[in-house]
Amino acid sequence: MALNRRHFLQLSALAGGGLALSLYDQPFARALAGGQPDGGRPALSPRAFIHIDRTGKVTIQAKNPEVGQGVRTMLPMLIAEELDVEWSQVHVEQASLDEDAYGAQFAGGSMSTPLNWEPLRRVGAAGRQLMITAAAHRWGVPPQECSTAAGRVLHAASQRSLDYGELADDAAALPVPDSASLQMKDPKNYKIIGKFTSGVDNPALLTGKPLFGIDVALPGMLHAVYQKCPVFAGKVKSANLDQIKAMPGVRHAFIVEGSVRGGPVVDSDPGLEPGIAIVADTWWQAQAARKALKVDWDTAAGSPTAAAQSSQGFDNNAAQLLKQPPIHTLRTYGDVDAAFKSASKVVEATYAYPFLAHGALEPQNTTARFDNGKLELWTTSQAPGGGRRLVARELGIAEGDITIHMTRTGGGFGRRLMNDYMVEAAWIAREAKAPVQVLWSREDDFLHDAYRPAGWHGMKAGLDAQGKVVAWRQHLVTFGQGERTAPSAGIGADEFPSGRVPNYFIGHSAMPLWLRTGPMRAPGANAIAFVGQSFLDEVAHAAGRDPLDLQLELLAATPVQSPDDQARRNRGGYVFRPERLAGVLQQVAEESGWRNRKNATGTGMGIAAYACHLGYCAEVVQVTVDAANGIRVNKVWAVADVGHQIINPSGARAQVEGAIVEGIGHTMLEATMTGGQMVQTNYPQYRLPRMRQTPEMHISWRITPNPPTGLGEPALPPVIPALCNAIFAATGKRVRTLPLAKSGFSWT
Repeated sequence: MALNRRHFLQLSALAGGGLALSLYDQPFARALAGGQPDGGRPALSPRAFIHIDRTGKVTIQAKNPEVGQGVRTMLPMLIAEELDVEWSQVHVEQASLDEDAYGAQFAGGSMSTPLNWEPLRRVGAAGRQLMITAAAHRWGVPPQECSTAAGRVLHAASQRSLDYGELADDAAALPVPDSASLQMKDPKNYKIIGKFTSGVDNPALLTGKPLFGIDVALPGMLHAVYQKCPVFAGKVKSANLDQIKAMPGVRHAFIVEGSVRGGPVVDSDPGLEPGIAIVADTWWQAQAARKALKVDWDTAAGSPTAAAQSSQGFDNNAAQLLKQPPIHTLRTYGDVDAAFKSASKVVEATYAYPFLAHGALEPQNTTARFDNGKLELWTTSQAPGGGRRLVARELGIAEGDITIHMTRTGGGFGRRLMNDYMVEAAWIAREAKAPVQVLWSREDDFLHDAYRPAGWHGMKAGLDAQGKVVAWRQHLVTFGQGERTAPSAGIGADEFPSGRVPNYFIGHSAMPLWLRTGPMRAPGANAIAFVGQSFLDEVAHAAGRDPLDLQLELLAATPVQSPDDQARRNRGGYVFRPERLAGVLQQVAEESGWRNRKNATGTGMGIAAYACHLGYCAEVVQVTVDAANGIRVNKVWAVADVGHQIINPSGARAQVEGAIVEGIGHTMLEATMTGGQMVQTNYPQYRLPRMRQTPEMHISWRITPNPPTGLGEPALPPVIPALCNAIFAATGKRVRTLPLAKSGFSWT
C-alpha cells in the first residue's frame, strides 16, 4: 500500500511552562477508522505529543486505542528514541480523541506501525533538535557542536551539559524546525527501538488496578442494560415496563425506537438498534430487572424473512449456488475452460467455514455523561472517531460537542471497530439525565455481534503432465446483494494464485443476510487463507509434489499482466511482493526441518503462507492425532517479514503468539443461527482454546529492506491451513469444512 504522508512539527507553550510538540499529519487513514477521506486538505492543527516539565519529567501521549496490541508502549517508543531520552525517564499517557491534532486514531488493520513509523520518529527528532538549539543559544555556540544523550544536551568542547528540564522553557519559545532539516538516528544507534520493552500498563495489570472501560466510575453514575430483539433489528410491540420500573434500584425503563433497519446487506456500524433500556443504581439491579422483562417482539420489523434464516438454510442454498456458474466475475484471463479440457489431471473440492463470534473477554461498554448539550464518553472503541461521527448523527448533535476519552480495552479483534454500544450509552444518558455506564452481558456480546461471515468455495485446479498448475477456478458463495457483499464477506480479484497461473477465474454469488457482519482479526484473510492454502496443499499431493515446491514455483512464475494491474498501481494500491512470501516460506521450512520431516500414522506436519495487512508470514504446524481422532497441536514454527525493524520484540512476539492461538481457535469454533437468531450465547457453548491446547511456538523474523509494518494480523491466517494440512499428513483425511468437529476431529 502506498501511503502519502505530509507532516511537520509545531511548537507551543503549555500552561505552567515547558515544552509541547505536535504533529501535523494528513488524515489518510480516516476512512479506515470510519471517517471520511480528507480530500487533500492542508495540514492539521497542533496538539501536544511530548511534554517535558522543568524537573525533566518526560510525558508522551499515546495516540491510538490500546486493545492488547501493545501500541501504548510501541508508539511512544518511537518518539522517545528520537528524542534521545532514557525509557526509564518516560511517562506514557493515553491521549483523548483529537483527530485534528493526532490524525486518525484507531486500532485496526495492523496500521499503527506503517502509519506512525516515520511521523512519530520525526516528532521525537524535532524535540531533540529544539533542545539542542535552546542549549546552543544559552551557551553561545553553534548547534552543530552539541549532541544529546539520556535526556541531556552535551557540549563536548567545553564539557558542559544541561538537562532537558532546564531547557524546556527556552525550547518552548523557539520556532519550529523545518521537517526537512531534521536528522534521524542511524538505526545502529537505537537504544529503545528494537529492545525488549515491557508494556507500560503491565504493573497496573498485574496488581489489578482500574484501567479498562468497565472500571470507569463517575460521581452519581447509574448503570444500564439494553435489551434488543434476538432477531436483528426487531422492534418492541409491548413490554411490562410498569413492573420493571417498580423493581429495586430501577430509575428508568423505556423503549428506544432506534434507527436500524434490516436489509440484504447490513452495514457493520448501522446505528442504534431498537430495544429497551433499563437504568438502575447498580448493574446487578439493572440486569435482574432485565431478566424479569416480558417483551412481545416484532421480529419482522427488520425484514419479513429474517426470522426464517438459519445456518442449515444457508448451507442448502450455497450447495445449489455452487452447482451454477458464479453470478459475478471478479477477474478472469486466459482460456480456463480449454485449459481444464486439456489438463492431465483436474482436482475439485468444496470448502466451507462458519460464522464466528469475536468473544472478547471484556464485554462491550461505554460510559456517557450528557450535560447542557455537551456529551462526554469513556469508551473501549477501536475506532472512536467513527464512533463520534455515528453518535453525532444518531443524537443530532455536533461532533464538536462530543468529547471522547479512550480507555484500555480487554480485547477487540475487530469487534470494537463498530460502535453500537457507544450510541446506546449516549442515547440512554441523555434520556436518564445522569451519567450512565452501559455494560453488555456476555449474552449480549454473543447474540449481537458483528460476526465473521460464513462462506462456501467451489475450487477447481488443472495440472499438466509435469504437475504444474495450468488452470484455476474459484467460486465463492457469500452474503450480500448483487455485486455488493456483506462486510468482510467478499474476496479480492487478486487472490493468490491470481497472476501466477496461465488461466484463471474467480467470481462470487451472494445470498441475502439479515444480520450484521464485520471484521475479525485478519478480516477476509482468516477464512480465505484456509481455503486457498489448503487447496494448494491438496493440489500438490494430487500432483505428487511437495507443497513447498509447488508454492515456490508459483511464486517464481512470471506474473500475468493485465490493464487493471497497472491501474491499481497507479492508484497507489497494495502491490504483492512474491519474493517476500517465498522468503518466509523458505526460512520456515529450514527452521522447522521441513525437508527432513518424517510423517507417520498419527503424526504430521503442514505448511502454509499468506500475505495480508502489508505483512508476509509462513508457518509450519506439527500435530498428533490419536486413534479417536483427538488432535494435539505440538509445535508451530512461524516466520514473519514485516520490514526492516522490529520495534518492540516483546510486543511483536506476543502478537504472533496471540495470532497463532486465536487461529487455532478458529478451527474449533462456530456460531450457528436458527430462526434468525444465534444459538451460542456464552463460553460454555463457544469454548475458546485452553492453555492445554496452546502449542510450543518457535517465532522468528525475516528482516528485509522494507518499511516496518504491523503484526496484529499477518500471523493468524497461515496457521489455520497449516494445521489442516498437518492433519491430512497425519491421517490422510482432508479437512475441507470448519470447524474440525464437522470433519470428525476433536481436541485433546
